[in-house]
Amino acid sequence: MKASRQKLRSSALLSRIRASLAALRKSERAVAEFVLAHPDQVLQLPIADLATRAGVSQPTVARFAGALGFSGYREFKLRLAQSLASGVPFIHQDVGPDDKLERVSAKVFDRTIGSLLDVRNHLDSGELARAVAMLTRARRIDFYGIGNSGIVALDGQHKFFRYGVPTASYLDPHAMAVAATVLGRGDVVVAISATGRTTDMLATAAIAIDSGAQLIAITASGSPLARLASVSLAADVPEDPDVYTPMISRIAHLAIVDVLAVAVALAMGPPLLSRLERGKQILREKRVQSSES
Repeated sequence: MKASRQKLRSSALLSRIRASLAALRKSERAVAEFVLAHPDQVLQLPIADLATRAGVSQPTVARFAGALGFSGYREFKLRLAQSLASGVPFIHQDVGPDDKLERVSAKVFDRTIGSLLDVRNHLDSGELARAVAMLTRARRIDFYGIGNSGIVALDGQHKFFRYGVPTASYLDPHAMAVAATVLGRGDVVVAISATGRTTDMLATAAIAIDSGAQLIAITASGSPLARLASVSLAADVPEDPDVYTPMISRIAHLAIVDVLAVAVALAMGPPLLSRLERGKQILREKRVQSSES
């Protein structure tokens, strides 16, 4: 694979379009690809001109906007302009088989940092506040993640069990579905999915909601899982076709879980501090003390 270096415009909406490519119809994908290649041009184009340049009909452009959750092309252009104005440039670099180790390190870090900045800049503070309120009041918290997202679910359970709230993580789709049936009012599920389109996750989320639990989704905006959730925390991180690099979405999801953990701890206030400090003290006692020279 030949390494390439390309400067791209990063914005939440462009990331969302990239993440949605696989779910779009072929004709709608043609519109998406034109928008991704020429976002600044699109801001100046009437719907008829965009349709012509993308090689599709005007209704297809309208359907494309609707597939992303907008009322029409006018709203899409407005949101695109806002998103580009607040976006941050970053360097996108594919890893090549001939890259030296220091270049591999730099490329992986640059891509990860750029993605994290993009997610940070576009995390919805209102949705975040609602998620924190749910978790602070929760009777029980379950974390669901399948495959790569299971790592994030385990991390969430590891952080939140220290708060004295019954907490569990489920990675197996069958165990997850059964666990969802025993939930009830006051329980909260944090469902983690890079695409928000995994059938097992969607089925289990529906079971949890039907059981009376509230659902917080950490996933791609506009996805089926996001639409199911009471609160959706968007992490629109497109997975690059570069086969050498791991999925960056898991790092963005881990960062969002960290934000939730810190915010919930702050919301719980002073009564939680003594519990956390006691836990830290126990861990310190299990370490070999460093010798002073």
